[in-house]
Amino acid sequence: MIAGIAGIVALIAASYYFTSGNSRLNVETERITISEIKMGTFQESIPVNGIVLPVSTIYLDAAEGGRVEEKFVEDGAVMKKGEPILRLSNTDLELNLVNQETSVFNLLTQMQISRNAARQNTISKLNQMADADNAFKEAERLYTLNKKLYDQKVIGSQEFQQSKIAYDYQVKRKNLTEQILKEDEVSTKQELDQTAQSYERTRNALAVMRKKVGDLIVRAPVDGQLTSLDAEIGQNKNKGERLGQIDVLSGFKIRAEIDEHYISRIFTGLIADYPMNNKTYTLKIKKVYTQVTNGRFQVDMEYVGEVPKDIRRGQSLQIRVTLSDAKQSLLLPRGGFFQQTGGNWIFKLNKDGSIAYKTDIQLGGQNPDYYEVLGGLQAGDKVITSGYDNYGTIQELVLKEK
Repeated sequence: MIAGIAGIVALIAASYYFTSGNSRLNVETERITISEIKMGTFQESIPVNGIVLPVSTIYLDAAEGGRVEEKFVEDGAVMKKGEPILRLSNTDLELNLVNQETSVFNLLTQMQISRNAARQNTISKLNQMADADNAFKEAERLYTLNKKLYDQKVIGSQEFQQSKIAYDYQVKRKNLTEQILKEDEVSTKQELDQTAQSYERTRNALAVMRKKVGDLIVRAPVDGQLTSLDAEIGQNKNKGERLGQIDVLSGFKIRAEIDEHYISRIFTGLIADYPMNNKTYTLKIKKVYTQVTNGRFQVDMEYVGEVPKDIRRGQSLQIRVTLSDAKQSLLLPRGGFFQQTGGNWIFKLNKDGSIAYKTDIQLGGQNPDYYEVLGGLQAGDKVITSGYDNYGTIQELVLKEK
């Protein structure tokens, strides 16, 4: 009787303990990861995936539309600047070029005719000027002579007046001829200048037309490798359509995608690095693309110092972007617990390691290996860092050896 009563009391006490206190779950230590909080050097960084790209890419767009008539090289060829890639045909452009050349020839002929006519007109005016000048001198000589004779009473007034009238007429004639010659020079010069300007404009238009026809042969704008060539013989290409690209092989850059959560902390000049073949290569962010797509934005990085010799275009790299300077902090090893807790709490072991209980914590920055602990834990504390998928609302874990 006494034993039965004692058993009932113990059962009631156990039931009260397990229902009124914290919820518990027995966990085998072999199934979890236990980590120790340590003081150490911490530098905040984030891991990102990068891809190797040429340092510069020049896109090939069709300057003029046309039909693909000939391909001189295939995709992947290494090109020198000015080497032909493909040839397009455009009958409208070629016909316009012929018409423009005809216009230039006709205008040149017209300009030569105008110059000849102006030259002949000038010669005629100069002859008229010579005649007028000669007649003026003769009239002046006769008038001067008759004036002396008239003063000496050798000739009569009638003869003197006739020479004076003739002289006055030649003076007016000479002045008029000089004026006509000057005006004709100005008019001829203006006409020739206008014709020359018109000819020059037509020649410039012809040069542009020839360039447009020359653009039907697509050439490499720089030294590099031809990639993404999208053109087949017989295919029609519209003006401005993308034909391919030239990758400059003088160097490489790294393009990486970063979570938009860090967009306010990423800027040009920020340092990153990655390991390869037992070496660590340093990068620097050169350009930040602020446009966010699917929750991520892109950055371009350039090498600082040594560049790997065996690096290839399209190669993927695991890169660490440094966000802060090194400092002494409490370090919590990374683990699967963060996915369920968001870094707000963790299971902390008691002194003898038999029970782990839920403890609120505060985390700061992170890197691929550690979280920075700002509160809730101390150096030497042991915590469970493996995943918490099966723990639900459990408050305490009873740790047992298998």
